[in-house]
Amino acid sequence: MPSAISLVTLLTDFGSRDYFVPSMKGVMLGINSQARILDLTHDIAAQNIEQAAFYLKSCYQYFPDGTIHVVVVDPGVGSDRRAILVSTSKHFFLAPDNGVLSYIIEEELSVEVRAIENKQYRLDSEGATFDGRDLFAPAAAWLTKGQTPGSYGPLIQNYVTLPKAEPKMEQGKLVGKIVYTDHFGNLISNITPADLNTYRSVSKQEVQAIQLGDITIQGLKTHYAEGALGLPEALINSNGQLEVFIKQGHAADRCQVKIGERIEVG
Repeated sequence: MPSAISLVTLLTDFGSRDYFVPSMKGVMLGINSQARILDLTHDIAAQNIEQAAFYLKSCYQYFPDGTIHVVVVDPGVGSDRRAILVSTSKHFFLAPDNGVLSYIIEEELSVEVRAIENKQYRLDSEGATFDGRDLFAPAAAWLTKGQTPGSYGPLIQNYVTLPKAEPKMEQGKLVGKIVYTDHFGNLISNITPADLNTYRSVSKQEVQAIQLGDITIQGLKTHYAEGALGLPEALINSNGQLEVFIKQGHAADRCQVKIGERIEVG
């Protein structure tokens, strides 16, 4: 179980302008003044569940065992959507039941999903628009105080997951999609080295070209500096995903490609 100095991370779409994030922190520290709170980001695009899920997947595993991750990207706040507590062999996650924890549930070991129903872990509020403060913050703080996951509510099996879209072979080509654009404008796909090995096995050839819209990229680079100035290039990034970049440039602007668009390896 988490200790009295447990680390709590926050991932939201609240931004930094408003009172939302400080209110959440105040609630948690009011319950456990020794809790450590770390902001992952509050710059997720408004109500973008897929972006939040990818962001969390890309960094949570580097935190110490026992870390409590609070994710509040919640288009359904105030509705009958459930709040859930996911316990794994190493971490705890509190979030709305809207698919934002899909990657966690898929990838982690010893996963246990509970609906948060115990009203002891919720603040009284006149409205129903701020579960980040009124539900997820106190629920996380009480977890740092040693409350057991079993006290939060019943186990559930019918939790929400995002549609799974794995890369696939189509007419001799490996087809994936863009899943994230980072601060530098790099376009990150869902294609992994394992997918590329599948392509090589099926096609009996090495990667020749990557097609992104009307842009054709020849082969793969190993690092950013290897790219030609001003030209879209591709590599496998440190998270193990095929990425399109422009050396000292912004691939998302240059390529005019958005999240969800098709990328082909052939």
